[in-house]
Amino acid sequence: MKKGFTYRIKRISFDENYRPSDSTRLTTNFANLARGEKRQQNLSRAIKMINNRFNTLAYWDNPDSDRYRVELEIIHVGIDVEGKGEHFPTIEMLKTYILDHKTGQRIEGIVGNNFSSYVRDYDFSVLLLNHNKGKDQFSVPDNYGELHGNMFKDFVHSEAYQQNFNKLPVICLSVSDNKTYYRTANQHPVLGMEYQPNEPSLTEQYFKKMGLEVRYFMPPNSVAPYAFYFYGDLLNDYTSLELISTISTMETFQKIYRPEIYNANAFAGDIFKPSLKHQDYSLTQVEYDRVERNRLAVEQGKWTEEHFIKPYEAILQQWSANFA
Repeated sequence: MKKGFTYRIKRISFDENYRPSDSTRLTTNFANLARGEKRQQNLSRAIKMINNRFNTLAYWDNPDSDRYRVELEIIHVGIDVEGKGEHFPTIEMLKTYILDHKTGQRIEGIVGNNFSSYVRDYDFSVLLLNHNKGKDQFSVPDNYGELHGNMFKDFVHSEAYQQNFNKLPVICLSVSDNKTYYRTANQHPVLGMEYQPNEPSLTEQYFKKMGLEVRYFMPPNSVAPYAFYFYGDLLNDYTSLELISTISTMETFQKIYRPEIYNANAFAGDIFKPSLKHQDYSLTQVEYDRVERNRLAVEQGKWTEEHFIKPYEAILQQWSANFA
């Protein structure tokens, strides 16, 4: 019985000159920005937004709000199923670094942040859609998300991960637009006010299969809460600067991608019902093609089925069934 797969990690700088590679999942936030005539302008503006937000949150000993700069790496993970040196692209995440202009230090940030996965595209855009086709009531297939969850846990515990990263990942996503969130009395100096949902979302259940817990926080001067997925203790396992690097990065992407929620002109109240039909919001000066994103998710899901799920089906099913 195969104990675990072999993983290969590639690092690509995310800056004004970034161009998506052929194996990059094109629905990924950072890849979407880096396409079209205004790609360089998009990237420059997004990076500036990240840095401005970071300095606003890391305000101590930072009177001119220019002490820090965030550097980003795209972490591209390939999986070798058969041990023959052929790697299928599985996961892409972001790694943050913080450059402190005052001390000259380059400080390690958090890995995770954005999360994209070809197998998740297959699960949501092919498997789930086919399962519910022609049905009156929505449901999920048996063992839904288990293969993806086991693969992610296997990667996090792999030698490749341990050699490359000092801490476990934190992934920051938008809230679900079909749930209600209630503000609690708990408040964190960096993460902000904590919220709790009325019930778990499908994404929350899916990420639970990956071994991740979730907490919802609205950082200072944000207008809506974010979902923070993590292992261990989110509030104590990471430094303030590490958390701020995640907030500033992912808030920027969400303002661009979901302005109806994250660039709204009013703050979330004690009871918050996010809606993509909300009209009172501002647009950033960064172009983002949401229609293309939705279309490509289906294409990528079908491509994953053809090049990964079906060719390795027997191996993957046996491995996942015996995964511990």
